[in-house]
Amino acid sequence: MSNDHLMRINSAEFKAMAARVLRVTELTSRLNVLSFEDEAGKAELYEQILGRPLSPKVTIYPPFYTDHGLHLDLAERVFINQNCTFLDYAGIRLGERVMVGPKVTFITVGHPVDPEERRGWLSGGPIDVAENVWIGAGATILPGVSIGRDAVVAAGAVVTDDVPPASLVTGSKATVNRRW
Repeated sequence: MSNDHLMRINSAEFKAMAARVLRVTELTSRLNVLSFEDEAGKAELYEQILGRPLSPKVTIYPPFYTDHGLHLDLAERVFINQNCTFLDYAGIRLGERVMVGPKVTFITVGHPVDPEERRGWLSGGPIDVAENVWIGAGATILPGVSIGRDAVVAAGAVVTDDVPPASLVTGSKATVNRRW
């Protein structure tokens, strides 16, 4: 796991993050029970969750989950299907025309493996997804991963390492199977 972001639990930064998580959990709970046709209600909640209006060229099908929201950067023509989770504290960027299948999970923070450090620290790194990437249903993208332009992440893949451009990755620990 990348250690671009290290945060001591119980620090002022952690307490601020925890407060934001509680607020955004409440906001996404409200979002996820709105009528699908309630465009004004969804727009208002997305603005509170993201800290800015959601572009009309971005499509998100609820239910939608994020723990922070302010570090989620969605370019034009991004499509996010139902039941996706974005744990975005360390930052998630989705480039133009990225398509995200249902039940995809993006995780930017975790805990150190060492048992002595595990309860005292959060670690992680940002996720960067380049343009025209397709991420299949149920994939999991872990901290610090970059996914190159035109790549495809197969359904159910667990992406632990960077993905080269124009490649297909598959498996419970994603590996490059081919490039074009």
